Amino acid sequence: MAIPRNTTTNTTTTAATSAATTGVRGRSTFLRVALALQTLSLLFQAATAGMLLSSSLGAMLHDIGSRVMYGASMLYVLAAVLAWRPGGGSPRPILYASGFLVLASVQVVLGIAHVPSLHVPLGVVMFGLSLLALGMAVTGRGTKS
Repeated sequence: MAIPRNTTTNTTTTAATSAATTGVRGRSTFLRVALALQTLSLLFQAATAGMLLSSSLGAMLHDIGSRVMYGASMLYVLAAVLAWRPGGGSPRPILYASGFLVLASVQVVLGIAHVPSLHVPLGVVMFGLSLLALGMAVTGRGTKS
């Protein structure tokens, strides 16, 4: 005589595990999207910095882009916190995102103060770091404890 298996419990457990995995994946995707937005906004800033030298439209676009870049940096911090705490991910991206927000704040101050000798090289460094962080997030490196 065969012992009947309780398939309801197994199905419920599998569904809960699947939902949890989907939630983690969703938060990880949000982190990648926020990081991609930040990287693209920095690329836009580099392009408008070149336009700034030749037209008044470049100045307006660079100013608007700076606000978008700063907002994208804050979004990256939010995404990193959501991927870590409720999502069960590594806290390491929070360190990257917070450090980047500090760099973005310094960049804004340098831009307002018209210090291009520091503003331009810091922008290049920020783009490189953002691209590196995006590559790490896409490959899964930097998200493990």
